[in-house]
Amino acid sequence: MVAVAQLDTATEPRTAPTGGRWWRDAVVYQVYVRSFADANGDGIGDLAGVRSRLPYLQQLGVDALWFNPWYPSSQADAGYDIADYRSIDPVLGTLGEAEELIEAARALGIRTIVDIVPNHVSSEHPWFRAAVDAGPGSPERARFWFRPGRADEPPNSWQSIFGGPAWTRVDDGEWYLHLFAAEQPDLNWTHPDVVQEHEDVLRFWFDRGAAGVRIDSAALLVKDPELSEIADAGAHPFQDRDELHDIYRRWRQVADGYDEPRVLVGEVWLPDAERLSRYVRPDELHTVFNFDFLTCPWDRDRLRASIESSLSLHAAVEAPATWVLSNHDVTRPVTRYGRADTSFSFESKREGTPTDLERGTRRARAAALLAMALPGSLYIYQGEELGLPEVEDIPFERRQDPMWHRSGGVDPGRDGCRIPLPWSGARPPYGFSANGPAECWLEPPEGWDRLTVAAQSLDPASMLSLYRAGLQLRPAITGPLEWIPSSDAVLAFSRGDTFSCVVNFGPEPVPLPPGEVLIASSELEGGAVPQDTAVWLDKGSQSE
Repeated sequence: MVAVAQLDTATEPRTAPTGGRWWRDAVVYQVYVRSFADANGDGIGDLAGVRSRLPYLQQLGVDALWFNPWYPSSQADAGYDIADYRSIDPVLGTLGEAEELIEAARALGIRTIVDIVPNHVSSEHPWFRAAVDAGPGSPERARFWFRPGRADEPPNSWQSIFGGPAWTRVDDGEWYLHLFAAEQPDLNWTHPDVVQEHEDVLRFWFDRGAAGVRIDSAALLVKDPELSEIADAGAHPFQDRDELHDIYRRWRQVADGYDEPRVLVGEVWLPDAERLSRYVRPDELHTVFNFDFLTCPWDRDRLRASIESSLSLHAAVEAPATWVLSNHDVTRPVTRYGRADTSFSFESKREGTPTDLERGTRRARAAALLAMALPGSLYIYQGEELGLPEVEDIPFERRQDPMWHRSGGVDPGRDGCRIPLPWSGARPPYGFSANGPAECWLEPPEGWDRLTVAAQSLDPASMLSLYRAGLQLRPAITGPLEWIPSSDAVLAFSRGDTFSCVVNFGPEPVPLPPGEVLIASSELEGGAVPQDTAVWLDKGSQSE
C-alpha cells in the first residue's frame, strides 16, 4: 500500500478557488467530450454524459474543466474543423445543454474553459462556402488565403502540419492555404471581419458563463503577406509573428471587461523561451501550456532545467507557470515513460516501439506527484488519473486522425490517447455507454477492467487514489520553490517552511529526509526512497 498520512479520502472535496486570480494555481481537467461519457448509448460521449459525471470530477479535486471543441463539425480533425462557433454539435448535445453544464459545474465549484480555434475554420463554414462560390478576387475570398499558383504548382512550398502540401486547389484554379487538413482553411487575420468575429465569439461564451478560453495553435494566426518561403534567418512566415501580440492585447481587453475577468490560455509551441514569455506579458494571455515540461524525458537534469527555466520565464512577466504531462495530442505518459526514449516529439513517435508499462506506470506516478508539487497551475488530461496506456493496435478502418491518413500510416496519429474512458465493468465499453455495450467511436481494448474508475476507487494503491490524495493535499503546498542539495540522481525541493518533495531517478534507494511522509508514489524500502519514486514530506512534523 502506498504511504499516505493524515488523509481522509471520504471527506468533502475542496471547492474551487475564488477571486479574480483563481487560475494562477488551479487544477484544470481536460475533457475530450467524445471519449468521456456517453449518456444516450450511441457510442459517442456527450454533454449529458459529462454532466452525469460531475460528482466524479468534484471528488477528484479539480477547479476547472477545459473542453475540447464541442461545436458543429464534419470531424475532419476531431472537431477542430469548426462550422459554427455559436452552436453545439448535435452528436454531443445542444446549446442549452452546454449552458446548463456550465452552470451545474459552477454550482459544484468547477469553472469551464472552452476551446477557441482562431487559425482556421471548417471547409463547411458559411464563410468558406461563400468564398469558393464567389470566385477569384471577391470580398468573400479576402477572409482566407486564396492565391493563384505557379503554373500547376501551389503558391509556395509550405507544408501542412499533418503532412503534404499546405495548399489545395479549387475548381477555378486558385489555391487556398491550410496549415492543417484541407478541410481546415486558414483565416486571414488582416481582415477586419476575422478580427471582429472572434471578439464576438469570445463575448458569446463569456456571456454564457465560460470562465475562459483555451486558444488552439495560438502562434500561427498571422502570415507573411508575401507568403515567403521558410528560411533559416529572419521572421518565420507563419509562426510567432510580432503582429500576434496586438490580437491578444485586444482579446485581453475583452476578457478583462467582465466582473470576474475571463482567462486566456494559449497553446504555444515555441522552443525560444524569451519569445514564449512575450505571450504572457501582463496585458496579453494569462498562461501558456508548458510544452517544454510535457516533452521532457524522465531525466533528473533535464527536468530540473525545465522547471528552473519555466519558473524564471514566468516570474519575469509575473505570470504563473503551468505543468502538463499529457493531452489529446501526445502519447500517454504510462506508455511514453516506459520506452527507451521517454521524451516526446511528433517527429519521433512510432507505433510498435517497445515499452515497459510497469516501469512507465511507476514513473508516471512519480511524475504526477512532482507536477502537483510545483508552483503554478496543473493540467490533467482525462484518463491520466487512471494511468491509461496508449492504445496502439487500432484497426486501420477505425482510424480517425488525419495525421495517420495523410502520412499513409507512417505517423501513428493521436487516436491511441483518445480512447473512451473505462468507468466500470469487466468488458468493453466498461460503462462508457449508459445503455449497454454500444460500439464506441473508438473501441476500448480488452484488459482494462482493472483500470476502471470503479475498480480503482476500491484500491488505495491505484493511480486514481494517488491523484485524489495528491490533489486533496495540494492546496496546502504554498510558497516559492527552493532546491534542496542532493545527489545527481535526486531531485529535491521545498516550498514554504514545512513541505518538501523528493524524487529519486537513480537505481539505488536513497535515505528518506527528516519529516513525516504525506504521500509516496511507490512503496518505500525500509525508510528509503527507491528508484522512480516521488515522496512528499511534512518537515514540520519531524522530531525535535
